[in-house]
Amino acid sequence: MIKKLFKFIGKCVVWFIIISFGLVILFKWIPVPFTPLMVIRYFEHDSPKILKHDWEPIENISKNLQLAVICSEDQNFLNHNGFDMEAIKKAIDYNKKGKRVRGASTITQQTAKNVFLWPQRSWSRKGLEAYFTTLIELIWSKERIMEVYLNSIEMGNGIYGAEAASQFWFKKSAIKLTRNEAAAIAAILPNPLKYKANPASGYIQGRKSWITSQMYFFGPLNYENKEVKADEKKQ
Repeated sequence: MIKKLFKFIGKCVVWFIIISFGLVILFKWIPVPFTPLMVIRYFEHDSPKILKHDWEPIENISKNLQLAVICSEDQNFLNHNGFDMEAIKKAIDYNKKGKRVRGASTITQQTAKNVFLWPQRSWSRKGLEAYFTTLIELIWSKERIMEVYLNSIEMGNGIYGAEAASQFWFKKSAIKLTRNEAAAIAAILPNPLKYKANPASGYIQGRKSWITSQMYFFGPLNYENKEVKADEKKQ
């Protein structure tokens, strides 16, 4: 019985690896139609039964929004291999001292979670997140990671992706977002069900101002330039 059990587990592991590789390779080329979070949110109690998700290629998403989410969420995105070890170390040190828990998830990790996994925190999910993050970084380009991220992330109640968010918050297509509008959308990402990009609260206005200043310091976004470094001393 033990031998059969281990054989069964081994087969499950092999099939999981085959299927996961297949999905990551598939999503390198085709749009992600939906995510586990979209399904979960739709069936949550008291949630509005709406789902706005309009996939757009990255050429149709403003560089302002691409840069805004990098400056807001992961300033070392162009340079790390999916894990920002320095940010992780800082988060660990902070969490030892403070009452609030600070995360250190990169854009690649968030993409892995959004596309392949469920939102609740657990060691099993974090382990799978690390696995998918590694696969994504190996198989996708940074530009593809950003494209999937901006088309899959939750940006409001029932709002998923840059195009739907742009239409919902600013009544325009994602390619036309200004720097301030892009920063406003990026500012709500820590909690898009609580915060509004437009009209923005005082807190979101403050975050938006910080993000726009970081966008200025970061400079032009170039996915081929791996030498861009985030100045983590900027305040």
